[in-house]
Amino acid sequence: MSPKKAKKRADGANSNVFSMFEQTQIQEFKEAFTIMDQNRDGFIDKNDLRDTFAALGRVNVKNEEIDEMLKEAPGPINFTVFLTMFGEKLKGELTVCVPRLGLHPGALGQVGR
Repeated sequence: MSPKKAKKRADGANSNVFSMFEQTQIQEFKEAFTIMDQNRDGFIDKNDLRDTFAALGRVNVKNEEIDEMLKEAPGPINFTVFLTMFGEKLKGELTVCVPRLGLHPGALGQVGR
């Protein structure tokens, strides 16, 4: 994929994700993204992940593990893609947790009514 197409694909990630989070949460995700974007190019790549793991004390992370993490993204990981991935993970957790609580997913805003 050419760099222009890759950038366009990353930019085209679901921007509705910004409505899923409060502004303070978005700011916290932005801070985390900035810490992980070690080379400050606006994208999290393999080297950024390796450096982040090293900063957290995990220096022997296998390439396969990092490659698997990167495969979860639909393309290059800019901030919008990063936020979208977290939104999808959290949405998936809600889908799993809500039935376990015996609630209908549409009833979340109606508890106590």
